[in-house]
Amino acid sequence: MTSNESPEKEVTVVLATLKNIAEAVIQAAEAGTLKQVLQQIAYVAQQLVHSRYAALGVPGDHGTMKYFEVVGLTPDEIISIAHPPIGRGLLGVIMNEREILRLEHMRDDPRSSGFPENHPYMDRLLGVPVQAGQQLFGMLYLTDRLDDLPFTQEDQWLVESLAGYAALAIAGTRLSEQHSRLTLLEERERVGMELHDGIIQSLYAIGMQLQLLKLSQSGVSDDLGKATRGIDIVIEDIRHYILNLKVANYEQQTMRACLQDVLVRLHIPDTLHIQLNALDRQPPFAPPVVEAVCQIAYEAVSNIIRHSGATEASINVTEDSKRFQMVVRDNGKGFAEGTISKHGGLGLHNIAQRARIYGGNVHIDSSQGKGTLLTLILPLGNG
Repeated sequence: MTSNESPEKEVTVVLATLKNIAEAVIQAAEAGTLKQVLQQIAYVAQQLVHSRYAALGVPGDHGTMKYFEVVGLTPDEIISIAHPPIGRGLLGVIMNEREILRLEHMRDDPRSSGFPENHPYMDRLLGVPVQAGQQLFGMLYLTDRLDDLPFTQEDQWLVESLAGYAALAIAGTRLSEQHSRLTLLEERERVGMELHDGIIQSLYAIGMQLQLLKLSQSGVSDDLGKATRGIDIVIEDIRHYILNLKVANYEQQTMRACLQDVLVRLHIPDTLHIQLNALDRQPPFAPPVVEAVCQIAYEAVSNIIRHSGATEASINVTEDSKRFQMVVRDNGKGFAEGTISKHGGLGLHNIAQRARIYGGNVHIDSSQGKGTLLTLILPLGNG
């Protein structure tokens, strides 16, 4: 920082600046989820150097971006970009080489790989790794000051200082979320064990008694066989529920990957082909909501397998700045109005309840012989 003031006054200004940065990051760290914390830190960086755009990326596996929170673009503008950042070009230099970049014209750097389709024009860049010691927590990217001047040495100092505090904030948020997940997983493990050791074993015993009764009495109606098969289905449902309780945390997966896991767990029969269309990017909401979406998809597809007789089905996921939508469609036999209790009634009730918890709704359109269309809509924030 340059100044004509006395050294004592300069020190006072520097300390006051650092104090303001620290307070801003502390406030950002109280935002809630890691995604929200990253968004707030990016916003603080943008305000600090008065840039037009700011982003905070967090590296994932194999040189990709696990998170990329942007300030300065609307949600619709972000969605319209051909693909999210993948950690190449100049972004990759900061991520992989831990190098600070301050460029007047990004296109003049030979390491630049350009922008994807529908990406807004950006010229100047200030990029700083967010790290504590040798551990990289993320990368701050700022482009184009509002006054259209190049980024200065002072801008770089400010963002480097912010990055140091941000690393600690991100580390703290991760630890807090990890503790919460461990507590939740321990509770799920306990519930799963109780279900397995109690309810399932009791159902197995009832099923065996029914089988023995069927074998020991001639002329018993076929209703007994149906009851036995019904218990087998209930057992299988509970086993799937236990498996769902132990599913790995959804925070680390894209929406497409989460739904692919759902289909794998369902053991789709060879007679049914299911097409999945979902963006391979981070879900637009917190892990508990992602889990609810996956449970809804699981229940919907499970009903298709068990009740519809369908040969074709699809899951289509779309989103814009205001809402997330998932449509599950099949070409099965469908069902007439008023017969919902015979076609997964409790499951459909659970689907609707899950959606309501997060402010959404579910609409089911079905008629006999024309298949079923289930539409889930969840509201999203406006940025």
